[in-house]
Amino acid sequence: MAADLEEEVQAIDKSLLECSAEEIAVKWLQANDLQKEVYQHLAYYVPKIYCRGPNPAPQREDMLAQHVLLGPMEWYLCGEDPAFGFPKLEQANKPSHLCGRVFKVGEPTYSCRDCAVDPTCVLCMECFLGSIHREHRYRMTTSGGGGFCDCGDTEAWKEGPYCQKHELNTSETAEEEDPLMQLPEDMVARAYNIFAITFKYAVDILTWEKENELPGLEMIEKSDTYYCMLFNDEVHTYEQVIYTLQKAVNCTQKEAIGFATTVDRDGRRSVRYGDFQYCDQAKSVIVRNTSRQTKPLKVQVMHSSIVAHQSFGLKLLTWLGSVIGYSDGLRRILCQVGLQEGPDGENSSLVDKLMLYDSKLWKGARNVYHQLFMSSLLMDLKYKKLFAIRFARNYERLQSDFMKDDHDREFSIADLSIQIFTVPSLARMLITEENLMTTIIKTFMDHLRHRDIQGRFQFERYTALQAFKFRRVQSLILDLKYVLISKPTEWSDDLRHKFLEGFDAFLELLKCMQGMDPVTRQVGQHIEMEPEWEAAFTLQMKLTLVISMMQDWCALDEKVLIEAYKKCLTVVMQCHSGFTDGEQPIVLSMCGHSVETIRYCVSQEKVSIHLPVSRLLAGLHVLLSKTEVAYKFPELLPLSELSPPMLIEHPLRCLVLCAQVHAGMWRRNGFSLVNQIYYYHNVKCRREMFDKDIVMLQTGVSMMDPNHFLMIMLSRFELYQIFSTPDYGKRFSAENTNKDVVQQNNTLIEEMLYLIIMIVGERFSPGIGQVNATDEIKREIIHQLSIRPMAHSELVKALPEDENRETGMESVIEEVACFKKPGLTGRGLYQLKPECARNFNLYFYHFSRAEQSKAEEAQRKLKRRNREDTALPPPALPPFCPLFASLVNILQSDVMLCIMGTILQWAVEHNGYAWSESMLQRVLHLLGMALQEEKQHLENLSEESVVTFTFTQKISRPGEAPNNSPSILAMLETLQNAPHLEVHKDMIRWILKTFNTIKKLRESSSTSPVAETEGNIMEESSRDKDKAERKRKAEIARLRREKIMAQMSEMQRHFINENKELFQQTLEELDTSTSGVHENSPVISDAKLTALGPEQTRVAEHRQVVMCILCQEEQEVKVDSRAMVLAAFIQRSTVLSKNRNKIIPDPEKYDPLFMHPDLSCGTHTGSCGHIMHAHCWQSSCTVLCGCH
Repeated sequence: MAADLEEEVQAIDKSLLECSAEEIAVKWLQANDLQKEVYQHLAYYVPKIYCRGPNPAPQREDMLAQHVLLGPMEWYLCGEDPAFGFPKLEQANKPSHLCGRVFKVGEPTYSCRDCAVDPTCVLCMECFLGSIHREHRYRMTTSGGGGFCDCGDTEAWKEGPYCQKHELNTSETAEEEDPLMQLPEDMVARAYNIFAITFKYAVDILTWEKENELPGLEMIEKSDTYYCMLFNDEVHTYEQVIYTLQKAVNCTQKEAIGFATTVDRDGRRSVRYGDFQYCDQAKSVIVRNTSRQTKPLKVQVMHSSIVAHQSFGLKLLTWLGSVIGYSDGLRRILCQVGLQEGPDGENSSLVDKLMLYDSKLWKGARNVYHQLFMSSLLMDLKYKKLFAIRFARNYERLQSDFMKDDHDREFSIADLSIQIFTVPSLARMLITEENLMTTIIKTFMDHLRHRDIQGRFQFERYTALQAFKFRRVQSLILDLKYVLISKPTEWSDDLRHKFLEGFDAFLELLKCMQGMDPVTRQVGQHIEMEPEWEAAFTLQMKLTLVISMMQDWCALDEKVLIEAYKKCLTVVMQCHSGFTDGEQPIVLSMCGHSVETIRYCVSQEKVSIHLPVSRLLAGLHVLLSKTEVAYKFPELLPLSELSPPMLIEHPLRCLVLCAQVHAGMWRRNGFSLVNQIYYYHNVKCRREMFDKDIVMLQTGVSMMDPNHFLMIMLSRFELYQIFSTPDYGKRFSAENTNKDVVQQNNTLIEEMLYLIIMIVGERFSPGIGQVNATDEIKREIIHQLSIRPMAHSELVKALPEDENRETGMESVIEEVACFKKPGLTGRGLYQLKPECARNFNLYFYHFSRAEQSKAEEAQRKLKRRNREDTALPPPALPPFCPLFASLVNILQSDVMLCIMGTILQWAVEHNGYAWSESMLQRVLHLLGMALQEEKQHLENLSEESVVTFTFTQKISRPGEAPNNSPSILAMLETLQNAPHLEVHKDMIRWILKTFNTIKKLRESSSTSPVAETEGNIMEESSRDKDKAERKRKAEIARLRREKIMAQMSEMQRHFINENKELFQQTLEELDTSTSGVHENSPVISDAKLTALGPEQTRVAEHRQVVMCILCQEEQEVKVDSRAMVLAAFIQRSTVLSKNRNKIIPDPEKYDPLFMHPDLSCGTHTGSCGHIMHAHCWQSSCTVLCGCH
């Protein structure tokens, strides 16, 4: 190696080795025109050092560059030998309190989950180990390269911004002190001169586009050598490049792999060296071979002098980065030089030129100047602000360049946004002074120009280029998230004005999403091509956190919230007017109530799952309640202008669509719709989709007559006829022989009841119910652990994350769960505390169908183990906030009582109607919710207040003429003894018990003004109740008689078995007349007869009592009893076969019961032996099919 280097040194031009850095520096110090002197020096020596042959020689080049080119600059800067000058600078410098270590790819980074302002605030390993954060909850990741350590940045940390190393530097340093004061005046002047010349030289040469000339550099000896330079792109594969190079430059595969690797790493590599024609020939082969399917590889023929100067230009930028590390004063001088406006006015500074040329530079050049920006501009707090302003002003152009660029974002200057926008003071300043929010959103919308006639985004039939651009444009949403991630503590008028201007732009964006990707139900044949749905959902997912953060910002200032609410309402009304499509008005009448609505069928018209404007309005409406703005400033809010039917229309359509998909009505629309429904409910999207639709319906119900709401809901679910027309249900069942239609109808009724349960029961969001954020998280955890014990990672995945990637689980988990440590194998699990089981809600709105089924099974099993009844009553709920208080009246509305009464009537007369147990179970749950509500009203009753919730009285009242249907209470008492509803008996019993508790509470509450009228109502229903009571007592007596008879029969059988001889003797002594009685009496089918003649006698009666494995009910096996079945598996058997090789000619017509003498094959029937009622088995199958 030493010999090679010696040969290389001997081959070097002696004039290079004889150069004296000190002499050149002295000459420069005396020069009148320093730039001319420096440029002449570089023009002469750079081509002699760099690019002297086909292959680079980095060791030789670096050695000579340091000696001949950089040495004189260092001497000039220091005014003495840099070996002494730089250490003196370093010693005199007060070290920065900022760490600023730039991360390499794969380097570990640490973020404190307790103290970091946002997840982008990270520490290097050295700073982390020396900080207080090592004792906190922290997150460890590997860097993708390009970021730097935030140690010392007080805006990045709530606590402990300094590690032990950098804390020492804070005591003496005053923030306002100018670092230039630490440098001698003559050095400041020299630094300005040399930095201005070298920085300008590097920028000019890197942004130079002419291939045969140089900027301000006159070549003394112009050689005739060129390079064929191959550039990197993200389109072509390694294999394509290697194959092309082998053909173009006649190299071996190993050489081609080396070229391809360097191109990928550094961004470019010369693949041929020689005269122009020789290099141009290689270029044409490369372009021709790579342009068949995609755009060709970028390849240029460049003069060797230009390549040499560009190589040194990069070396010079690296040198500048290392020199400013010696002194903060030098760093500030370089920042001033870089940001100083040139003669051309705007965007003429060196920093602007580099930024705006970024997309044309190769990867290696970008990396070098990005590192310089980070070590200079971003490390000086004064110039970081100035750089941020330049970056914001050029934002639109930088993003447009990035869209056209084929390099990944990590290699683009646009990626520096994370370093600027996440600094709270800078973000706020840029919003106020540069209108950054509006700029980002408008830039985003400018790149998504593909719209339909209504102006909505359209992703269908996207070209490859549009799809590529869409992937790129998503990074702008990240920038918007960075700007909003730190919320303001104080608001200025300018900030309010600019935020609301940005909010306007954001509403325009959401308006383009409102109603995008509409679907129409496919009838007849299956959809031919699955439509594009992923792009719209990707956009929704990316925007979810931004929408949440927008609401958080609005909540912080009352004026902003009121204005944002008004603006959002205006846009909702604009969107709604564009949706109507000439729908005709109709009048719905039911139970003495009428409402006017529009004729619309989800199963026939277009419907969209994307309604971000409506959902944002729902979120803002909740904030009016949460921040109490609705109660403080009602006169400033347009609440009187709200049209509740308009507000609920589109969210209701969306929820009906989900119900119909679940009912199997949209099967022919393929998997695209199924996937959309899945993500609509998924933890990643539901906060700003499904949850907000429920909130919007709650808002609508709280502002309108609940009877009107329910009629509109029945109409949208296409169930209005069934509940508004007497006996329509029976006719519907009789006329529809198609089981699918009946099943679909049943499922829709179940889904509608489930929706009502959610509207009334989901009040755990702050602003809807009187709860706080921790109550909401607790409830989520309780219901996840109700399914089964879970590991920490499983729970985290099931909970929604905020903008800081936190779920809030750790703060509450110990209150609701116990941690079960892992054994030798397995993992630790959180188990729900027994006292939290009372908060379990079977119809929790974030359960999937499968989770609901598992949770129900687990909770019933737990109750059986604790020897409790298996009822799963609704839990006690927190009270609503005043803005939503009227919502509970939906439970006692006339239409609701009619719906519940109708379904209970179907259950009572279960043979004439098509109904399901799930339907009944939901009605029982709603009854339970209403009773709980009334109980809470009575318990919290003050002396002055009047009880307006009188559900118990209403369910005690029988139906009016001409139907004269029994009251809901009477029907419940009837159903309590119905043998086909054994599984629901515990729940019905709980409801009746709660009813009696409320009755006693009412009797004891003499202050209640309602108590006087109670007697009259009870008198009206007393006859009906007496009848039901008599029927109930008769049923109890019958069951008691049957039990006694069964016991007597069992005792008799035991007695006969023990005294067989005596009994046989007694039978033989019976006279003939007894025999006659036996002849004339009806023969019981399960008795065993001993003879057929006139002397026939009967043996002791043998009773077989079995238990149904499904409903756990015991029953005697008789011909006239309900049918009992066994589950069996029948299969072919050759156990006794004498001819196993025999082939059955026509297996379909073969009857295994009539076998050939060779017993070639028979049947084997296997069963687990568990006996079930045929009815229970059919119900079980139906439920299983419905769940899956």
